[in-house]
Amino acid sequence: MNSDSDLQIAGDILEVPHLLQAPREHPATVAEFAGLLRSLAADRPAWEHLVRYDATTRWYHRLRTGPGYEVWLLSWLPGQGSGRHDHGPSSGVWTVLEGTLTEHTGRGTHALDAGRQRVFAPGYVHEVVNDALEPAVSLHVYYPGLTEMPMHSPQCSAAASAEDTAAAADAGSAPAR
Repeated sequence: MNSDSDLQIAGDILEVPHLLQAPREHPATVAEFAGLLRSLAADRPAWEHLVRYDATTRWYHRLRTGPGYEVWLLSWLPGQGSGRHDHGPSSGVWTVLEGTLTEHTGRGTHALDAGRQRVFAPGYVHEVVNDALEPAVSLHVYYPGLTEMPMHSPQCSAAASAEDTAAAADAGSAPAR
């Protein structure tokens, strides 16, 4: 019996180009945006020389734009934070490139080391802080591009916690929009 019989019957999928999907030029799903973030994070020479540190405020630089999305590079000195905010109508994915950042939400606190990613939906309220003793660098993708960043009271109210929970639940299952 020929061990290649299945291949002979089905054929080689690479020989049937019409069955292959063409790769997208730009990401369109949460998974694709997460993949874009991973590939940019892995391309250290593309961003490392751009990083600056500012003792008075978080430093940020728009690294890339695409149809409807933006990629931002941020640096965080010890003690710097974002304040409690959301991203308006934007969904996003962010990752820590260097150091450790702490995310505070109505659902709890998460320390993120280099390589960890977080995904969020529109309306997701959080605060990101560098609680560590070393600087940190992070990379963020927003879709659609970031047009607003409403600040929220630092006090966690029951309503704010319910909003955080609903937005975080959406972030895990909804495609980026």
